[in-house]
Amino acid sequence: MTTSTEKEPTVRAMITTPSDREIRIERIFNAPRDRVWKAMTDPKLVAQWWGRGNKLVIERLEVERGGHWRFVEHGPEGVHGFEGRFAEVAPPERVVQTFEWDGMPGHVALETMTLEDLGDGRTRLVTTSLFLTAEDRDGMVQSGMEGGVNESYAALDRLLATLR
Repeated sequence: MTTSTEKEPTVRAMITTPSDREIRIERIFNAPRDRVWKAMTDPKLVAQWWGRGNKLVIERLEVERGGHWRFVEHGPEGVHGFEGRFAEVAPPERVVQTFEWDGMPGHVALETMTLEDLGDGRTRLVTTSLFLTAEDRDGMVQSGMEGGVNESYAALDRLLATLR
């Protein structure tokens, strides 16, 4: 992880594997929590950053308990669909949802995302993904997810800088 000065966003997410079935991602954004929440829950805004800057079609984004989400990324490597269901939504601080990639059907992760207001116009995002097996977790780590996460979060940084 790159260290940051007081008001600069962390350049790369800190990605760790706290257990054999978990991936933990931590990233600080140079934006207030309400702005980060909006960028993560408004379909028009999500489409601008989530797909690493590639074209992203938001087929569904029902940000409520039991709601369904489905995104389809159109990139140079092809078309990739992702989807899940919301188990818990507590604006603007917490979301629990399932995550499944079309490329590995049946391999569902449970993701818990928290947004912590750091009190100085910055927000700490922590996402923990719990996989059914260690093999599922390892497959995600080896899929190139670290690069994808960092590309998407860099796009989110750019978007957050334009929002007020």
